[in-house]
Amino acid sequence: MTGQPIGTPPAEPVDPTPRIELKPNGPFRVFHVENLVNARGEVLPTKPAYSLCRCGNSKTKPFCDGTHKTVPFDSSRKTDGSKDRRVAYGHGRLTVFDNRGICSHAAHCTDDLPSVFLLRQEPWIDPAGTDEDRIIAQVKRCPSGALSYAMDGVEHRDQERPPQILASENGPLQVTGRIELRVEESAWGQGASREHYALCRCGRSKNKPFCDGSHWDGFEDGQ
Repeated sequence: MTGQPIGTPPAEPVDPTPRIELKPNGPFRVFHVENLVNARGEVLPTKPAYSLCRCGNSKTKPFCDGTHKTVPFDSSRKTDGSKDRRVAYGHGRLTVFDNRGICSHAAHCTDDLPSVFLLRQEPWIDPAGTDEDRIIAQVKRCPSGALSYAMDGVEHRDQERPPQILASENGPLQVTGRIELRVEESAWGQGASREHYALCRCGRSKNKPFCDGSHWDGFEDGQ
């Protein structure tokens, strides 16, 4: 006769959800996300569960090597939330939404479409600056979810992509594909996407766990 020994509690069911959990003052714990990619487009070997550095000091980036225990690393959120405000910029059928409070400052928009995304100007978005298709394509490149758009009043915030974590060069973890981030609801900014978002891995963001662009002050990941 085979089976479970008498008195042994049943095994806990495995949660197959692709997800990221936060260890207080510690790493990102990632479950069931196989597609971890570096800045060169190489898929890195993973296990069903693994830890990614978010203190910025691991010698095995993007993976955690336990350095957060000796730095020490403070994972608490420091922002006062004053920039967490969603603003709409409309022209014709198109409306572009922006929330500066969740921007990771990847600079794709201002670098690649400066006729629409106007650096150091107010208002800083001019949706009449070029044709709608070019603006929409640029908005879709926003890694943090700070930018989204609506056409004829119908909002398009998310895309349909497989789960992936990209360790961007000297920058944040760019998460796409509806990987569940297990944080309190209050951590999300106004209009934030759950399909894509950018996570701080330099250890300096005031909007942890999300990136606020602090990596531009000199974070190097060794890629």
